Amino acid sequence: MESAELIAILREVRERVRARHPETAAADIPLPDLMPLVHARDSALGKVASIGAVNPRRGGPLNSLVQGWKRLVSRALDWHVREQVEFNRKSVACMDAFIEVMTENNRSLAEIAQRLGAIVELNREIGDLRRHWSEWRPDWERKLHDYEVQFLRALADLQSASQFRVDMVESRFRDALHAQHNDFTAGLERNAIDVQKRLWADMERVRLEYERLIFSELRTIRQRVQVTGAVHTAGDSPAAATASAGAAPAQPPFDYGRFAERFRGSEEYVKRSQQFYRPYFADCQSVLDIGCGRGEFLEMMRDSGVPARGIDLGEESVATCRHKGLEAESADLFTYLADLPEASLDGIFCSQVVEHLPPERLPEMVKLCASRLARNGVIAIETPNPECLAIFATHFYLDPTHTRPVPHGLLAFYLEESGVGKIEVHRLSPAVESMPSLAGLPAEFRDAFFGGLDYSIIGRKL
Repeated sequence: MESAELIAILREVRERVRARHPETAAADIPLPDLMPLVHARDSALGKVASIGAVNPRRGGPLNSLVQGWKRLVSRALDWHVREQVEFNRKSVACMDAFIEVMTENNRSLAEIAQRLGAIVELNREIGDLRRHWSEWRPDWERKLHDYEVQFLRALADLQSASQFRVDMVESRFRDALHAQHNDFTAGLERNAIDVQKRLWADMERVRLEYERLIFSELRTIRQRVQVTGAVHTAGDSPAAATASAGAAPAQPPFDYGRFAERFRGSEEYVKRSQQFYRPYFADCQSVLDIGCGRGEFLEMMRDSGVPARGIDLGEESVATCRHKGLEAESADLFTYLADLPEASLDGIFCSQVVEHLPPERLPEMVKLCASRLARNGVIAIETPNPECLAIFATHFYLDPTHTRPVPHGLLAFYLEESGVGKIEVHRLSPAVESMPSLAGLPAEFRDAFFGGLDYSIIGRKL
């Protein structure tokens, strides 16, 4: 290979290295050029390679003779030039090693230059940082001062707000404590008032029970007087007794109030049972309770704000109602209804009364009630239910003043004949509640023959 080609190849390699590592070309420190040394080495390699070679000539006998002579001379002088050739080769090898060392030296110098350039750039940046710091420091110190002032102000405001909140909490605590004290005092007063009210209510209840006891004793005395008078006048006026037999049932010769308390139930029990009628009489303005007794229905009407009054043959019952502040009077129902104007009532309630009347007077009573009702007025009649066989074995014949039971079909017929419609029949007081043994019967049989002990028939005037 010619030296010119080698030089071209080396140049191309150098350009590629410079293109791959541009920092060596851009370095400020100039690197030594090794190309002349490379050229000298290439020339020496050419000379070493030409030792022992024979110059080419044209072929022929002369050329063969000359070439043979040169070979002979070369072999004859080989011992003389061998050391020179070896020296030349060692010199070329030394030159190659020198070139390699110089190449590494150039690379080291390039790296040093690169690092120096980084150091210079760092110095430049440090110088810029120092310059910027010197320019920024006054502004930073001013901002730091402003921030310190703002922080101290915020801390002072926070302290003020905290103190304000502490004051507010303390004020609210005092207000809450004061309010709690006031509530406690008011609650104590209310409880004292409630205790006082309960005490007065208990005293009123004791007084009522005491007065009831007095009424009971007075009633017993009056009954004894009536029995004594009846004994003295039994044989004197049989016509008067016959004349009054059909008018109204006489009072029995015993304490009927005590009798009702035992066999009908307490006032609380009767009040709970009669709550069923409250919706039917809620819109009434004039209600009559026939046979008001102890006044349970009248009390319910008063609690509902409905004007109501009652009549009863028993003076003790009327006195009990009046003692409760109820409007009641002792009167015969036929006489009282006959004296009332027609359509003067919008509600009539009659509980446990019709079974006391003679059967022939029941249509008259129903007709009188219907004539005294205004249009759309309500009438409610409650009586023992003869469809319930248990009523005959328990309650009906316990009362000696009962005449005969009234079937609801017959009572509905009397009402319809008197101009009352929209009739409803309701079975009350199921027998199974007072006779648990009936629960063992079949449901249909029990409902048919052992249903409600009482029934209520309700209608409205057409």
